[in-house]
Amino acid sequence: MTAGFAGPYAAGPPAGALDVTRPPLARFGPAELARIVVVCVVLASCLLTAGLRWLLDLARRWRGDRLPHSPGRTPEAQTWSGAQTWPEAQTWPEAQTWPEAQTWPEALADGAVTAFGRLGPTFVKLGQLIASSPGMWPEALSTSALRCLDDMPPFPAAEARQLVATALGRPVSELFAEFDDVPLSAASIAQVHACVLPDGRAAVLKVRRPGIHRRMVTDLRIMYRLAQLLDGRVELVRLVSLVGIVEQLHEVTCKELNFALEASNQERFAASVGAFGDNTGVTVPEVYWPWCGPGVICMRRLYGCPLDNPEELAALGLDGELPLRRGVKAWLEAAILHGPFHGDAHAGNLWITDDGRLAYLDFGIMGELAPSWRELLREMLYTMMFDRDFERVARGLRRCGVLDSSGGTDAQLGWALGAVFGPLLDAPIARLNSRGITEMLVATARQHSGSAPPELTLFTKQLLYFERYSAALAPDWVLGTDPFVLRNIFPAEATARAAALGLELPD
Repeated sequence: MTAGFAGPYAAGPPAGALDVTRPPLARFGPAELARIVVVCVVLASCLLTAGLRWLLDLARRWRGDRLPHSPGRTPEAQTWSGAQTWPEAQTWPEAQTWPEAQTWPEALADGAVTAFGRLGPTFVKLGQLIASSPGMWPEALSTSALRCLDDMPPFPAAEARQLVATALGRPVSELFAEFDDVPLSAASIAQVHACVLPDGRAAVLKVRRPGIHRRMVTDLRIMYRLAQLLDGRVELVRLVSLVGIVEQLHEVTCKELNFALEASNQERFAASVGAFGDNTGVTVPEVYWPWCGPGVICMRRLYGCPLDNPEELAALGLDGELPLRRGVKAWLEAAILHGPFHGDAHAGNLWITDDGRLAYLDFGIMGELAPSWRELLREMLYTMMFDRDFERVARGLRRCGVLDSSGGTDAQLGWALGAVFGPLLDAPIARLNSRGITEMLVATARQHSGSAPPELTLFTKQLLYFERYSAALAPDWVLGTDPFVLRNIFPAEATARAAALGLELPD
């Protein structure tokens, strides 16, 4: 190995590396025309196949119901798969068995999501957005889209080695003491390989997929053109603001493809976690800048298991409730007090380490609220925890443009908000039903001549994830009455609240 190696980002990202390149969405040329043929063929074939399978399954069940004694004719579980159009030509996880009869919308939703997987990373990202935006899509589609949260097929190790060598200027054999060709995980944008630095530190290397930028830009332009054509013609497209969703996906994707920005965000979030010195139970991997470069991030390796795996946690003797509370606390502090917060807290990005800490991983998607929105969140949390004064929330919503002046006075709107949301705040987070909350928030905004901002979607997306984790790890945890999570946001009030409830706040 070469002594004294220092990669292109050894001193941190150079000037201009954090700038986000945003190719225009409206451009449409030969590459997009060729690709749209593939998209239409794959989508149509998957929907047709799903429809035919639904009809065959319906007929099979009908025949089974009409056979009075046929113990040997129990329908067997079915599986199916097909070749992707994605360059690696791997298989994509499809709907496997139907233990109960699907409805027609459920069958078509499964077909659409299968098409997303075959069409590659951009459509998988769309599926992830659908899965994590409760209330914005038909339930059958958002439920089926949960499959998009699974790993993508990996690309070959030889390509990964070549990409690393190009980014860092040296062959992998000269950069690392060890490099595992079998990736630890593979997602829509990149895959992660284990490695060992020359000084013996265990690390992981995140490597961007080859050709991903060109492919995703082409697909986003196709989505944008289709959304524009359907907007105003299809009611569902208008209601979910599909054009705006594609624009949001374009913005998120362009940022996520910039690995220098991601590594920088990772450091910023780590700094916010450690700002008060009391979040020692939450960790963020250290970035190893000398081994970072365009399309490559190197960081300290953590050992543990995903937060949503209670069986493995139990086998390791780890309790998930306290790490979850600590993780939500650090996340809220980042969003309200510091600015950048983790915007993709799905199970693959939240782990409990072997020593019981909550680890945040993957900072490709980050949110940062405007000061007015951060203040609104403070007001909402204060209301939720301490006094249930929803008139304060109404004023904040009006100030942020969610509600206009035609929907009544602050007192009237506050009463309406309290009637809708007040009872939910005393429920365990595992039973919050964030889909229902989002639907009610959107309906309330529309009822009072307002609008549903994108900040609401991003914030609720994380709430949905925390709800899922809590259902498995802390089913009785009530976020709205836990002063621990607000200890650094409202120090005096949280301490007094804990004392009044006879609670001892954990470290």
